[in-house]
Amino acid sequence: MSYRTMFPHLIAAALFLLGPPLAFVEEPALPRGAETAGNAPPSEIMLRAAPLMQAGRGDEATFWFYAGQLRWRSRLNGGPAQDPTGEPALFSSLFETLGPSVNAWAFGDIPKLQLTIDAVLLWDERYPDPSLDPAVHERTRAGLTAVRDQIGREADMIRAERASRGLENR
Repeated sequence: MSYRTMFPHLIAAALFLLGPPLAFVEEPALPRGAETAGNAPPSEIMLRAAPLMQAGRGDEATFWFYAGQLRWRSRLNGGPAQDPTGEPALFSSLFETLGPSVNAWAFGDIPKLQLTIDAVLLWDERYPDPSLDPAVHERTRAGLTAVRDQIGREADMIRAERASRGLENR
């Protein structure tokens, strides 16, 4: 092999070795208490959001709001036998009470919201609720994944809408 044909390979190798380290996808971080919340009732999981929002910890509040919502929607979609509370009205009440403040915070940073949804899905996988119907729960998880993807596709539109309403985009 001549110098002329070997030189580009040497440059490529040098750039590879001297270049920045390759980026690896990191697993999303789970909030404190995630390991013990797996079997908690969905209402308890969602209610963790309220004091966190009041304390200015919007990212953690978003996690618990979406985690509780995922579990509760699986129970509601599974029919009356899957919802031990028997109270869809309680879910609606929590959603209407906590949802506006949590979502106002969460949608201010679309990439962070998408990462939070990834963390919720990871938490749900690591700490499953064995009382949920697996097929129903998998469909509910797929729905949350679809929401995450749609938020990403519509990020520019969401930011513009927020800006027109005077809401912060972080």
